[in-house]
Amino acid sequence: AQRLLAVTDWEWHRCGFDGARRRALRAVASVAQRLDAAAHDDCADLRRRLQSVPGIGVWTAAEVAQRAVGCPDSVSVGDYHLKNLVGWSLAGRKTDDAGMLELLEPFRGHRQRVVRLLEVGGSMPPKRGPRMAPTNYRAF
Repeated sequence: AQRLLAVTDWEWHRCGFDGARRRALRAVASVAQRLDAAAHDDCADLRRRLQSVPGIGVWTAAEVAQRAVGCPDSVSVGDYHLKNLVGWSLAGRKTDDAGMLELLEPFRGHRQRVVRLLEVGGSMPPKRGPRMAPTNYRAF
């Protein structure tokens, strides 16, 4: 954590991090010990603590809880594609975040595990329209 706090703004920029992400990472690094202690508590408490850090929202807290401590019920609300994957796989239609949570409700306690299974074996709605070209932020 101390190493992250010591990285200069220019080095962050060279690595492709914008100001908002840099500030969020520094904020997390400054409370890393408290977050590490919370990682051994329940997943809901860990997500709440993560979301109290400026720059960390619902999606990021869920992703960290899934990957860092393996929370089996942590769903990434706000994910651009996930809601449609779940909706199309479980109901045959696109849905929003609320609809996704409703479809996953019967699996409460294991919703993230169900999402992972759908990611490897579920189906997505048909693709339409042009693809968006990736933005190269390093060229700015």
